[in-house]
Amino acid sequence: MTHVPAPARPASFWLSIPAIGLDRLRVVAYRGTADDRPGTRIQDRGLAGTPRGPRGGVGPGEVGNLVITGHRTTAGRPFGRLPSLRVGEHVLVMSARQVYDYRITRTMNISFRSKHGRARQSAPVPGRLGVAAYRPMITLSTCATPEDHAVGNYWSDALGNPEHRIDKVGVLVDVRPREG
Repeated sequence: MTHVPAPARPASFWLSIPAIGLDRLRVVAYRGTADDRPGTRIQDRGLAGTPRGPRGGVGPGEVGNLVITGHRTTAGRPFGRLPSLRVGEHVLVMSARQVYDYRITRTMNISFRSKHGRARQSAPVPGRLGVAAYRPMITLSTCATPEDHAVGNYWSDALGNPEHRIDKVGVLVDVRPREG
């Protein structure tokens, strides 16, 4: 892996996941936490959101957890096929000058109803509370609405977030200059 210093945290960047046919989805940074009111407003426009700040995530290529959330069943369904993403598949995050190539290493399911579950999702090392970040990682998160409804779970919070989330977790494996 080539080490290239991460640029200053961009206000937006693009996400491509070839394995599920996602190409250049705009990701907008906001101050907050995953799926809070500002993040939900971004997702409702058919974009993906990435929280920043003390309880949010990091920027592309930075050591820590780059959290990206997107709708699965509404607003154009940009993460509609995210649950089918498999271990080993690549996620490309593109800033103005760099392409950050992350490889999926596991799936993590959390309860959005639980503070502990939300904390695991946003932890500097996804799923490992209290562990300091030591490498760039990514968490792609979307709802488990179809799965929840299939078992009769219709709970949702004030913003419409269902109880469970499906998170795809990965690690940075390459950084290269963006062409064109």
